[in-house]
Amino acid sequence: MKDIFRPNAMEDDPKPNQSLSLRINIFFFSTFIIFCIIIVRLAIIQFVEGSTLTEAEASRDTKNVPLASIRGTIFAKGGEKLAYSTSVQTLYFSLTSEFTQTVTDKETRITSRAPEAAAKADQLAADLAASFVKYGAKLPEGEALTKEAILKAMDLDSKVYSGFMPRPVKRGLSNEEIAYFMENKDKYPNLTVSEEDERHYDPDTVAVQTVGYIKPFKKSKESFDMYLNIQAAMRNEADPSLAYRDDEFVGVDGLELQYQRELRGRNGYLSVAVNAKNMAEGIVETVPPVKGNNLWTTIDKTIQMKTEQAILDQIKWVHSNPVQGKVHRDALTGYAVAMEVDTGNVVAMASMEDYDTNLWTTGTLPTEVYNAIQLNYQNGAITPISSGRSGHNFSSTVFLGSVIKPLTVLIGLNEGFITTHTSYTDKGSTTFGRAGHETTVRNSGGHAYGYFKTPAMAIEKSSNVFMIDEIGKKLFVKYGSEGVKVWDKYMREFGLGEKPGSGLPGEHKGLINYFNEADTDSGGGGAQSALVYASFGQQGQYTVLQLAQYASTLANQGVRIKPQLVSKITDQAGNTVKTFGREVLNEVKFDKAYWREVIKGMNTSVTAFNDFPYDFARKTGTSQQQYGITVNGKRSSHLADNGVFIAFAPRDKPKLAVAVVIPEGGFGSNSAAPVARKIFDAYDWEYGLDSIPKKSLPQPESTADVEAGDGADQEQTD
Repeated sequence: MKDIFRPNAMEDDPKPNQSLSLRINIFFFSTFIIFCIIIVRLAIIQFVEGSTLTEAEASRDTKNVPLASIRGTIFAKGGEKLAYSTSVQTLYFSLTSEFTQTVTDKETRITSRAPEAAAKADQLAADLAASFVKYGAKLPEGEALTKEAILKAMDLDSKVYSGFMPRPVKRGLSNEEIAYFMENKDKYPNLTVSEEDERHYDPDTVAVQTVGYIKPFKKSKESFDMYLNIQAAMRNEADPSLAYRDDEFVGVDGLELQYQRELRGRNGYLSVAVNAKNMAEGIVETVPPVKGNNLWTTIDKTIQMKTEQAILDQIKWVHSNPVQGKVHRDALTGYAVAMEVDTGNVVAMASMEDYDTNLWTTGTLPTEVYNAIQLNYQNGAITPISSGRSGHNFSSTVFLGSVIKPLTVLIGLNEGFITTHTSYTDKGSTTFGRAGHETTVRNSGGHAYGYFKTPAMAIEKSSNVFMIDEIGKKLFVKYGSEGVKVWDKYMREFGLGEKPGSGLPGEHKGLINYFNEADTDSGGGGAQSALVYASFGQQGQYTVLQLAQYASTLANQGVRIKPQLVSKITDQAGNTVKTFGREVLNEVKFDKAYWREVIKGMNTSVTAFNDFPYDFARKTGTSQQQYGITVNGKRSSHLADNGVFIAFAPRDKPKLAVAVVIPEGGFGSNSAAPVARKIFDAYDWEYGLDSIPKKSLPQPESTADVEAGDGADQEQTD
């Protein structure tokens, strides 16, 4: 209280405006200091820590690494595995920055791997080599993975794989190896064990070209539109599960390619954090793969194997058994298709000789192995390309020969050139062309068959001259040069000149020779010549699948059915994903009387079927094809006989249609027909041509097979 009474007490306290000024000065000074600190820190970040922070930021980028799924199984009709995958475990190495550090020599300026990084890689490779020896399956001396081989697989310089992509070190780990690496994850953070599949094919080589084969994606991605589209989707950052690994095996032919998406399933993937150097820094997310679906084919393994063996037996038979005084040692290949008439299901599709598709599963094919199979690794039942060659280099597509004659007669009936009661006297030959420049065409062997009461008899006797006089020449008279287009329209309605529609990759339309023959500017004989030769089967070359579909269309009286090779698709749990049934491609409308007449005429005598228990419709064919040989420097032209045969059984209630082609096999009755007989017998045994499987009936003590090559019908076209 005494200070209150001091006279100068108020004069000692600061004035209010002085205190405020001091506080403001302190505030601005503090603010200045803070800004200085911020500016200095920003400078440090920009100029000192910039590169480090940039790399750290980049490390938050992610890349998706595909994990291959297990491929689905391709089953035969009875459940036998034609193509299947087994699970294998693969050890992968992920490249990280600790293995890629480099140093630059100040004098030479040469950059090399840092000693610490090289030592770390060497140590890891040495440890792995020792672990493989200790825990892996026992291998023959000299076959174990060495440290050098492991270093190469690690791809430290990213010559094979992108920086973040895991490198496969060893495929097919033993259980002990799997356990060891799983237990030592902390010791080996760069190693991952991943489940993959290993493809196998039936060692009995069942319908191998139809089933197809696989190759690594990197060797296939430029060859097929499907894989080109996949690459485009990958570039556009589509669903990561659709991305393919370069070392992933994919289908490249047959059903393996046709149903690639269904069989493959969906890949899983690793979301991997990568840094600015494209190196993996850790796994962000793992999405497991989804196993592929299974295909159930319509191929019956028993019938397929009997078909394949029948072709090989018949080729061997014509090599040593003379027919008309001649053996046929240039018959080296054969093709057959058996197709159910009502469903379109293909129960057998053979292209012989075949080979073992397991050759492709290693990913590489030695040159000598490829050279051995390059002529027959594709499906001769659907394409003439790389699918077998006869002794004079004939492909799997040959002229139809007389098997065209039922259709020729149908055309004549529909065009009004003949009726079901038209009679004709066959004198054995006929002519066509301008007066003074006529060309003569004869029946096979020059036979004059005499009086035909109906067109059916002309088909049964396989009369060339009837087809020429009553249909071929009359088409030209009616339509002139446009007659070739009219003929072509009829052919295509029966699938001759059209893809059969099975969907198999490489399906061929056939070779449409009559347009070339009609083109006189290109050396052809003109439209009349084209129609004449086409009328008896010398102007169109088609695949055996097309011929089977043609036979089925005759059996169905004009209804062309899609050949089906897959009956259903199921998932890994056995649930049906999709089913396939009868599918009509087109229908040809002819008078019922025309069909009856033609099918009645399909009655050629074939000794191989002498004891066949069913009435059946059939037509043999022996088309002729030119080949040249050089003797003493002189070139000469010769004709070879190709064996062709089509049939369906039974005649009134058709169940199965069959087509067989043996290039350079001689008469169709001797080379092709005996194969067809064995196919019909095999189907009858398994399913019954009368819907009663003969294997279900009491069997006699012994049965005798029909002898290969038994009999001849003396038929040949000129």
